Amino acid sequence: MKQTSALALSALLLCIVSLPGWALITSSEAQRETIVEMIDQLEQRHYAKHRYDDELSSAHLDSYIDSLDRGKMFFTAQDVAEFEKYRTVMDEQLHEGNLEAGFFIFNRFQERLEHRMEGVVKTLPEQVAAMDFTVDESYPLDVDEWEWAKTDAELDDRWRKRVKNEVLSLKLAKKPQDEIATTLAKRYENQLKRVRQYNDQDVFQIYANALTELYDPHTNYLSPRRSENFNINMSLSLEGIGAVLQQDDEYTKVARLVAKGPADKQGELQPSDRIVGVGQGEEGAMEDVIGWRLDEVVELIRGPKDSTVRLEVIPAKSKAADEHKLITIVRNKVKLEEQSAQKKVLEIPDGDKKIKVGVIDIPAFYIDFDAMRRGDEEYKSTTRDVKLLLHELQDEGVEGIVVDLRNNGGGSLQEANELTGLFIEYGPTVQIRHSSRRVWRDGKRLKTTYYEGPLVVLINRLSASASEIFAGAIQDYQRGLIVGDRSFGKGTVQTLIPLNEGQLKITESKFYRISGDSTQHRGVVPDVEFPSIYDANEIGESALDHALNWDQINPVRHHRYNDLSTVVPKVTAMYVQRSASDPDFVYLEEQVKLARESSEIKELPLNEVARVALRDSQEQKALVIENKRRTAKGEEPLASLDEDEAIDEEDPDLVLDEEADSDQPDVLLTEAGNVLVDVLMMKQRAYAVHTPAEETPK
Repeated sequence: MKQTSALALSALLLCIVSLPGWALITSSEAQRETIVEMIDQLEQRHYAKHRYDDELSSAHLDSYIDSLDRGKMFFTAQDVAEFEKYRTVMDEQLHEGNLEAGFFIFNRFQERLEHRMEGVVKTLPEQVAAMDFTVDESYPLDVDEWEWAKTDAELDDRWRKRVKNEVLSLKLAKKPQDEIATTLAKRYENQLKRVRQYNDQDVFQIYANALTELYDPHTNYLSPRRSENFNINMSLSLEGIGAVLQQDDEYTKVARLVAKGPADKQGELQPSDRIVGVGQGEEGAMEDVIGWRLDEVVELIRGPKDSTVRLEVIPAKSKAADEHKLITIVRNKVKLEEQSAQKKVLEIPDGDKKIKVGVIDIPAFYIDFDAMRRGDEEYKSTTRDVKLLLHELQDEGVEGIVVDLRNNGGGSLQEANELTGLFIEYGPTVQIRHSSRRVWRDGKRLKTTYYEGPLVVLINRLSASASEIFAGAIQDYQRGLIVGDRSFGKGTVQTLIPLNEGQLKITESKFYRISGDSTQHRGVVPDVEFPSIYDANEIGESALDHALNWDQINPVRHHRYNDLSTVVPKVTAMYVQRSASDPDFVYLEEQVKLARESSEIKELPLNEVARVALRDSQEQKALVIENKRRTAKGEEPLASLDEDEAIDEEDPDLVLDEEADSDQPDVLLTEAGNVLVDVLMMKQRAYAVHTPAEETPK
C-alpha cells in the first residue's frame, strides 16, 4: 500500500514539474471598451454615486491585490512596493480603457504562484517526513493582521507553517498517513493547473470585480461565460442540492440553503459549512476541491435528478480544518408546491387549559407568474395560499397566528406587499428609493377586510429581502410583535445591464420601511430577541465587505393598530423568566456562547498534543452542555458525543421521517407561541379591567 502511494506521488510530482510554463496574458480590445462602459454605468447608475477618482483608484489597487493574494502567501513586500506606481493612476487608465495595471499585476501573481507551487510540491515528501509535531509553535488564523513578507526566507517559513497545519489537519481528520502527501500534492497541482488555465476573460473579471465590490457586495461584473450560467452558478436549485454557495478564500462556503430543497430536507448541511471534497454516487472517489474556483465546484455538485452526491465538509462550528463530516444528498429539483406556505397548530399550556395558536410557515415569497398571465384563476402565490390557511386556522379555533419567516431568503416584492395586506386594512408597505433619489411607495391601496387577531412574526438571521419588508411593515404598523433574531439586512435592489462584453449586475435602488428606516445592513431588529444560532460575523449583510450603510428617509404617515411600547418590556421579562428554566432554551443559549468562544480563537497549535487538547476541550464543553440538557429532561447522560451519533444510527425509532418531523415544534417556534399567548392574556386582562360592570337594577 505504501509503495503504491509512493509511486503515485512520484508520478504526480513528475507530471507537475514537467508542465509547460505560463504565458503572459494580455487584454482584448473588447475588454478595453467594456471597462470604459462599465465605469460609466457605475458612476451614473449605482445607488452610492461614487466617482472613480484617485481615492477609489487607491482602494481598487488594494482590493485587487487582496483578491489575488488575500493570505499574503505569494507576493512579497517588494512586489507590492512595485505596484504602488499604479495607486492613483488606475482611474485615469481605466477611463481611457487602459488595462495595463490589472494584467501586469496578475502576470506577476501567476509567476509567483507557479514558482511557489512547484517548489512546495517538489519538496513535499521531504517536508512531511521531517515534520516534528512536538515543537511548540502555532499557525495564525487572522491573515488580515499579517504584513507582506519582506524576505523569501520569511515567506518560506510562512509556507512551512501552512503546509504543517494542513498535514496536521489531515492527520487529525484520520487521513491515512501514507495518503497525506499525495492529497496535498494533488491539491497544489490543481491550484497550479487552474491558474495556468486562466485566460484574458478570467483576469478581466477579477480586475473588474475588485472595483465593483467597492461600490457594494451585490454589484458584480459577469463575464460572457458567467453571464450564461448566472442563475445556475450561484444557486444549485435547478437539479442540484438546493444551496447557494460563495467563495471564501480557498474554500467554497455554503451561504444559505434553498427552502425545501434536497440539502434543506436532508438536514445535515448548514450555512457557513465549508465544502472540501465532492464525490459522485455512493462510492465514487472524493475529489479534493480546496482552492478550486466557485463555478468548478458548482459543476461537480450539480447533476441529474435522483443521482447522489457526497460532500465532505468542515462544519461551521469547527475553527480548524481537523473535523470533517461526510454528507450524502440525493439531487432533485425544488418544486413550487414544496415551497408553499404550510400550517400547523400549537397547543400552548396556560394554567389548566391549552390555547390553540396557528402557525403559518412561509419558506419563500413565491408566485406563478406564467399561470397568472395565462388568466388561470387558481394560480399559486404566497398571498393566496396564506389567505386560505388563515381561514382554515380560524375555523379550527386558533386564538392567534405566528408567521414563521425563518430561513426565508425573500422572493417576489409584489407578494411581500400583498401578504402584508392580509394583516392591515390598507396603507403603504415599502418605500423604494432609486439612485436618482426619486422615491415611490407600494402597498395596499383599497380598504378591505383583514385578519385582526393577535399576530407574532418569527424571523432569524437568514430572513432576508422580501421577508424583511413584511416583518418591517408589521412592526411599523404595530400590528404584531416581531420575535427571533435580527434579520439578514439585504435592503438593496439589483439590475442587470448588458455591456459590450458580458453584463453588469448593479445596485440601483434601496428599500426603506414606512418608518423611513432602511432594511439595509441593520436588518429588522426583533421586539423580543431570541438567541441566534448563526454567527453575525459570518452571515448577514453586515458580514460583507463594503455593504451599503443603514440610513433613513422621510417616514410615511400610517396608522398604528396597537401601542406595543408598554407590552414589549412585559413580554420580554416573561420570556426571559420562562426560558431560564427551559432545558432546550438553556442548551441553545450555551451552544451559542460556545460558538462565540470558538470564533475568538486566533491561532492553532502546530504541536499535536496541544492541538488535540484544544479539540478535546471544545468537544468536552459541548458534551457538558448536552448532558446538562439531558439531565434536566430526565434522560441518561452520554459518555461522549460519538455515543449520541451511534444511538441515532442504531435506533430506528429515533429517526423521524420528514412528515413526522414537521409535526415536532422546535424550541424557538414554541417560544414564539408562548409570546403570543402572553400578549393575548395581557389584552384579556386589560379588557376585563377597563370594561365597566353592568349596573344592578334597584
